[in-house]
Amino acid sequence: MPAHDAARIARASRGSSFHYSFGLLPRPRRRGIEAVYAFCRAVDDVADGRADTRSAAARLARYRDEVGLCYDGAPTLPETRALQASIRAFGIPRAPLEAILEGVEMDLHKTRYADFTELRGYCVRVASAVGLVCLPIFGCRDPRGRDYATDLGIALQLVNILRDLKADAARGRIYVPQDELRAFGCAEGALLAGARDGGYLALMKHQAGRAWQHFASAAALLPDGERRRLLAAEVMGAIYRRLLRRIETGGFRVFERRITVPRLTQLSLAMRAWITGRVGA
Repeated sequence: MPAHDAARIARASRGSSFHYSFGLLPRPRRRGIEAVYAFCRAVDDVADGRADTRSAAARLARYRDEVGLCYDGAPTLPETRALQASIRAFGIPRAPLEAILEGVEMDLHKTRYADFTELRGYCVRVASAVGLVCLPIFGCRDPRGRDYATDLGIALQLVNILRDLKADAARGRIYVPQDELRAFGCAEGALLAGARDGGYLALMKHQAGRAWQHFASAAALLPDGERRRLLAAEVMGAIYRRLLRRIETGGFRVFERRITVPRLTQLSLAMRAWITGRVGA
């Protein structure tokens, strides 16, 4: 995939948190992020597409081989050729890319999570690992940035889980921990039906509280010396915090409509975060 194709895929996200978070990066770094975004979109489509599990697993195995070729050979797919260019330009480590593939593989075979320990492992693979891939593109050199990226990624994924309850349920997936469903007296059938009873609301408030905890932890872990380099991640965090607040103030009516942050609000949050971050840095 030529760089301009990766950019085209990224432009398709116009109005999304991706667009407002990374649009102000210097051009070389933005190109690197676009290649990572295109790769993640491609592998994510493996799990969310209509293909049967066996063919999806075969496609995922090919992506795993392609990632290996990015480090020791010549990848053959357009998206992995663009990814290889970013790997070489910014020194992206291999481990988090493989972790992303592990997370997608979990979506092929796993539809329930016993407790938060299991769910956290999933979040680290599908979200925190993306942050770890992005760190060298941002130019973050402080090892503490890894802990920041890990907690921020978990927070972002927990918000995604709340927002996408309906879409995930349609695919037969429930990412809310099973032990917490039982603890709050929320039957799985009621959750899948979108019943907003007392158990559902208490369960959702608990999930939102956990996301807020991870946002707070990420803020505390942000290395002061890297604040300016991590502004794009901070913009993403600001947009997702607003999304979480909208989900809460809307009474967790995620089965009635898809809750989003308006484009103008995203732009305002992005500019505020960039200005605050640069002045603070």
